[in-house]
Amino acid sequence: MQKIYRLNNRITAPLLRIIDEEGEHLGVMPTSQALNLAQERGYDLVEVSPLENPPVAKFLDFGQFKYELEKKERLRKAKAPKIKIKGIRLSLRIAKGDLVLRKNQALEFLKSGNKVKIELILKGRERLHLNLAKEIFNNFTQSLKEEINLEVEQPLTIQGGRLTTIVKRV
Repeated sequence: MQKIYRLNNRITAPLLRIIDEEGEHLGVMPTSQALNLAQERGYDLVEVSPLENPPVAKFLDFGQFKYELEKKERLRKAKAPKIKIKGIRLSLRIAKGDLVLRKNQALEFLKSGNKVKIELILKGRERLHLNLAKEIFNNFTQSLKEEINLEVEQPLTIQGGRLTTIVKRV
């Protein structure tokens, strides 16, 4: 969400507390006088703190000011942690050894800060055994919860023969 700044003739307050281009306080003055002073110096009058009493305005090159804000925002986004969704696929006829392997993979994904999408696909006549699939699903998520503190981000959804849920580490 980008903050909206009023500048020059769009400032509605009758009095403003003025800060010049060097950061010096010039005191409180009428908006028209501050606008004339800013234009004489070749700057825009930008209302930076409209909630103060009286509002605070600065003499700025608004294009440069906006560029600096966008640059800071890009840097903030670049440094934000990248969370990926990793997938674990189960089946109705999964062996216990494979189930342990999938559990260990899911734990590794969760410990490295990723979300895990657990998926079980029912094919053909397997669709008749939805209750067995839910049981395998619940046992798998329960075994994960015993190892690590989990939060279910997306509860179990069933679309056709596909059961999915998304979990993340708390």
